[in-house]
Amino acid sequence: MIMSIRKHIAVAAVALLATACATSSDMEKLQSQISDLQEQIAALKRTASSKEEVQNVNTRIAEQTETLLKSNATLVTKVSSIEDRLNNAQGSVEQTNYRVDRLVQQVTQAQHDVDDLKARAAAAPAAATAPGTTSPNPSVAEVTVQSPPGATESPVDTYQSAYRDYQRGNYDLAISGFREVVTKYPKSDLADNAAYWIGESLYSQKKYRDAIQQFDSVVTKYPRSDKVAGALLKKGYAYIALNEKSPGIVQLQYVVHEHPTSPEAALARQKLKSLGVDSK
Repeated sequence: MIMSIRKHIAVAAVALLATACATSSDMEKLQSQISDLQEQIAALKRTASSKEEVQNVNTRIAEQTETLLKSNATLVTKVSSIEDRLNNAQGSVEQTNYRVDRLVQQVTQAQHDVDDLKARAAAAPAAATAPGTTSPNPSVAEVTVQSPPGATESPVDTYQSAYRDYQRGNYDLAISGFREVVTKYPKSDLADNAAYWIGESLYSQKKYRDAIQQFDSVVTKYPRSDKVAGALLKKGYAYIALNEKSPGIVQLQYVVHEHPTSPEAALARQKLKSLGVDSK
């Protein structure tokens, strides 16, 4: 286009030179045409410059788009890596929870063994004179309690019967038996144990709110009992089972603070760790 305009200018100039008799008016018209042609050339140049700028902008956009795509691919890779780590962390948490549950079961069984020994020790004086004992001086572990015909049931008998119901999963019967011990024999050494196992039975039934109230009664009525740490621990577990983590964490931290060397404190630390909470 520019070349064509230049040819027109050249032709006009030649025509001017060839026409010796050209008037001043003709000269002015020719000059006007030349000026118009020059303006057209300038306009075409500006258009060409604009097209070049547009091309440069398109090139930059393409480069930035490619960079963004590469960044997006990198981000997707990082997100996938984070998801993998989260999945691995979740697996570790589940394993930790499983180990904590196993430890809870072991502690519960150990508590029962201690309770059983206490019950047998409490029954030892009566068993020493009761008929049916197999040895004149039986050890605590060897004592068997046999109530004489017509004798009323002792707190030991009621307690052991209730615990057998607990072991069999007959929680309602167990609760009834343990409550009988607490009600009929409030001064017995087994009263605090029975109150605690009422809470355990309710917890096993997933009646967590009732279990919390029962464990509270253990702490309130028997503040010097060896069941206090266990009651506080299971109270914390019950809150967490209700998805009330804040009071549950407070209870677990209280166990660690007030009973630092107890087996319950070790379990509380494990549970706090599984929840991502510092036990210090």
